[in-house]
Amino acid sequence: MEKDSKEEELALNIDAELFTKEEDIYQLVTFLLGEEMYGIDILAVQEIIRMENITEIPRTVDYVEGVINLRGKVIPVIDLRKRFNLPIQDETKDTRIIVVEIEDKIIGMIVDGVSKVLRLPASLVEPPSPIVGGIDSNYIKGVGKVNENLIILLDLTKINDSSMNIM
Repeated sequence: MEKDSKEEELALNIDAELFTKEEDIYQLVTFLLGEEMYGIDILAVQEIIRMENITEIPRTVDYVEGVINLRGKVIPVIDLRKRFNLPIQDETKDTRIIVVEIEDKIIGMIVDGVSKVLRLPASLVEPPSPIVGGIDSNYIKGVGKVNENLIILLDLTKINDSSMNIM
């Protein structure tokens, strides 16, 4: 419960700031990988679904989990933990697949949990440091600062590379 009230307070503080300034706003879907919060552009997100059976595809890169059938469309699914070389974690009740459109391709991304939609003023986003621990800084568009929390903004075009041409 404490986490939810903290997130609500965070959202209220951000919304209050939005009404005091005229500036560019990032509208993000935020999600968790481990203890870290990440954000992606809300316009790229088609939908968020619960984990379902994934059909494995032989001879693909290790982070491509396989494909799912989503209302008649076959969609490749990647595991973001594997893509970012993070430790593997068992699936939980909070695990989700975020279905996104990247460069005219629809893919699913497995995440530990989806947090919420967040409006973040551009003034609270800094470019990524060239020396970033954890995931490859090529995937990072910026780092948002919200109170004492950081949100890593991902560049989806960098996540989708030529190895995703499995279909």
